[in-house]
Amino acid sequence: MADDPIALFDAWFAEAKAGEPNDPDAMALATATPDGLPSVRMVLLKGHGQDGFTFYTNADSRKGNELAASPRAALLFHWKSLRRQVRIEGPVEEVSAVEADVYFATRSRDSQLGAHASDQSQPLDTRNHFEQRYEEARRLFEGREVPRPARWTGFRVRPERMEFWTDRPHRLHERRLFVREGEGWTEGLLYP
Repeated sequence: MADDPIALFDAWFAEAKAGEPNDPDAMALATATPDGLPSVRMVLLKGHGQDGFTFYTNADSRKGNELAASPRAALLFHWKSLRRQVRIEGPVEEVSAVEADVYFATRSRDSQLGAHASDQSQPLDTRNHFEQRYEEARRLFEGREVPRPARWTGFRVRPERMEFWTDRPHRLHERRLFVREGEGWTEGLLYP
């Protein structure tokens, strides 16, 4: 078996957390609309390991609906200060309710209340309306724990391809590609 790309990601991610000045856990998430058009936005990595790369959102958001229609995605980490990027592609699955509950409980109370107040990605008439809904949620859950909204969940991208890109002088970059084969990985290089 070739080198383990998850272990390589762990090493690079540790370096990014130590040296990247802003949001080393930020990743571009690319999905496709039901009619096949590309759709991309930034999300935060909230967990990773051999089972995949996890982020959380409202399942009724645009990205949630796109993943329901076509459960495949691509991720991109770009650590500009390290002059590196990692591309990940693969199928997507929803995390268990227990896993979503555990992560939701770690969020700040304001973020928990915001999840109740927001119909993520839906049209909003005024900012004031959203702030009123937030205040209603704050009053509703005053003095008690904020439960996870039923449609607030996590998704895990199970990598089938992982590319590690390193900047080199004169655009002679290094690109290492890992492709899942069965339980292991094959490794190769790509031209820059």
